[in-house]
Amino acid sequence: MKVLIADKFEQSGTDGLKAAGCEVVSDPDLHDDALRDAIAATGADVLVVRGTKVTAAMLDAGRLSLIVRAGAGYNTIDVPAASKRGIYVSNCPGKNAIAVAELAFALMLAIDRRVPDNVAELRAGKWNKKEYSKARGLFGKTLGLLGVGNIGQEMIRRAGGFGLNVVIWSRRFAGQRRPLADHEARELGVESALRQVAIEIEPTPADVAARADILSLHLALGPETRGLVNAGVLGRLKPGAVLINTARGEVVDEAAVASAVRERGLRVGLDVFAQEPAGATGEFVGELASLPGVYGTHHIGASTEQAQEAIAAETVRIIRTFKETGRVPNVVNLAKRTPATHMLVVRHRDRPGVLAHVFDHLRSANLNVQETENIVFDGAEAAVARINLDGEPSSGVCAQIKGGNENVLDLQVVSLPAKGGSSA
Repeated sequence: MKVLIADKFEQSGTDGLKAAGCEVVSDPDLHDDALRDAIAATGADVLVVRGTKVTAAMLDAGRLSLIVRAGAGYNTIDVPAASKRGIYVSNCPGKNAIAVAELAFALMLAIDRRVPDNVAELRAGKWNKKEYSKARGLFGKTLGLLGVGNIGQEMIRRAGGFGLNVVIWSRRFAGQRRPLADHEARELGVESALRQVAIEIEPTPADVAARADILSLHLALGPETRGLVNAGVLGRLKPGAVLINTARGEVVDEAAVASAVRERGLRVGLDVFAQEPAGATGEFVGELASLPGVYGTHHIGASTEQAQEAIAAETVRIIRTFKETGRVPNVVNLAKRTPATHMLVVRHRDRPGVLAHVFDHLRSANLNVQETENIVFDGAEAAVARINLDGEPSSGVCAQIKGGNENVLDLQVVSLPAKGGSSA
């Protein structure tokens, strides 16, 4: 199996892929037309990327079977195009969660104590203790979290140590206002934090903003979250509140943020921007980043050695599993429900040609197979095939299948739930 790495990637990951028997081609500077050409020239089976964009044209250029995002978010990959071509897309969720949470807290502290401004004046030869001894402090304040996935959960764990109260909004709790229950805290893995601080659920992002002294964003980018933090949400924040975004730049309305900075004293820490340079270095022009009261970093949330080593190990695990079993861990583009309406269960002797016989009759009846699995019993004498179909096979088709091959022992037609087939 040939793997093309088109981004910065840890040496431990490259070594792990080679140890798994993969042929590895690595060029961290590939992007745009150069990446398309490399996919075609190498004939790679697997593509590994971090922030590099992957387009439909690139997918058409070669014979990729799998794209691995060496990180969590995968909005830079044309996932619908991959799905149309039967190409798996996988990611490494949670492996950079601690690193991103650490940066979010670094930004909070930097804003409260104005650390960058302190450093700038000291480097300029100025001593101004009178000015920089002014700070509000974090203890006892309320941290509002939009999103309680892997990173949000790490934020909650750290909030206890800082003595912060926590209010949260998540799509899993949408529309609810109540304390987080003990069993929910256990499911999220934050039960220890629940004993340290109050954690409460709010029904909308705006309701979280209304209670928060610090609003921190930990949402994946999608149609429902693009521009979610808009003027309406920002308007509910207290004057002088803090906004932290280490998620995706497009989650916020940057023009509305700039207005809130100018007009309401909003203090902001950003690791992400809606318009970022395509490469690791380049010119950057961003009005928001230049405003007083806005502290920015260079989309480095996941960029600790610990996080990158963990992501590299997970990338190797995904590719090794695919190579050895054909299965893909963490795949993000399988249908949660197929269009299947009926399941044909065929009990048969484990002999050559039995399933071909079944599929021939299904094809003649214009029935499309959505999913199938064949389970072999001990001794490899018999098996049961479960075949999900987009329609109901007639009694005549069933009779032809059962009577046309002596190795078909029995069959049954099962109606699937109205919404479709089994979960992927």
